[in-house]
Amino acid sequence: MTVSPPAGPLVVTVVGPTATGKSDLALELALALGGEVVNADALQLYRGMDIGTAKLAPDERRGVPHHLLDVLDPAQEASVADYQRWARAAIDDCHARGRRVVAAGGSGLYVRALLDHMEFPGTDAQVRAGLEDRVEAEGSRALHDELARLDPEAAAAIGPRNARRIVRALEVIALTGRPYSSALPQHVYEVPAVQIGLDCDRALLDERIAARTDRMYDAGLVEEVERLVAHGWGRTAARAVGYAEAVGLLRGELTPDEARAATSAGTRRLARKQMGWFGRDPRVHWLDAQDPDLVARALALVARADRGELGPATDDPAPRRSLGS
Repeated sequence: MTVSPPAGPLVVTVVGPTATGKSDLALELALALGGEVVNADALQLYRGMDIGTAKLAPDERRGVPHHLLDVLDPAQEASVADYQRWARAAIDDCHARGRRVVAAGGSGLYVRALLDHMEFPGTDAQVRAGLEDRVEAEGSRALHDELARLDPEAAAAIGPRNARRIVRALEVIALTGRPYSSALPQHVYEVPAVQIGLDCDRALLDERIAARTDRMYDAGLVEEVERLVAHGWGRTAARAVGYAEAVGLLRGELTPDEARAATSAGTRRLARKQMGWFGRDPRVHWLDAQDPDLVARALALVARADRGELGPATDDPAPRRSLGS
């Protein structure tokens, strides 16, 4: 899929783990820069998935237009290729009207699709079904061993329990005759951007996650899930952190306390995965999410980037914390 890079100023992109305040910072930057926000969170695409995704309500957006929120029904499934097409069109629209784009989200693959060149090999239902049958019969580890023989780089990036991605990698290899890793994005911008990462001390982030989990349940997450179940929803929505646990509560499989604890634990695991993903991108400039001067520091980064003065992120004087410790 060939997409021409949008003509316009650098896209300001706010990334990092969940519960670090990406949406709030993106809003402040958009207000300061005369910009509009483009969503890069896979679950915030869905209508009705508001509380569990920490989506800013319309009255919290302070008049700033937000793109790619509430564009899908929960029963629909969106591909990364779909998202790339929609997001690039939103950027083109903003730039055509002279508006700055601030993108924000924690879905790493969506951010890469927004900014970088990505290929989207086709699919084959029969090949995929055969691989999925093999997962059931042989286990995901056996297929991961096969992937390691065919494409060691892809196998190193995909865990042996991630059956969905293992199947996809083997499907692409079978269809194209090329390594799956050759289709993965490289750290080269197709859409010129400056990426700002929000970092947070692990213990503090865990506290923020626990507090946000309580706010979600207190705000009516279970009732939100009841409405979604009643209208029907797809696999992606039903498996999301918070939503899956609320379903367990509704089914009587979890107590309220167990559901909250499981949601917090799942969100902590998600945050570690997100930091691993974004932490591998050397172009991300990391800021402390708790810094009282966060907005000013972020705007200073944008100004330096606009002037061409911002060097490699690996040269930043204040390295990011590690969420793995």
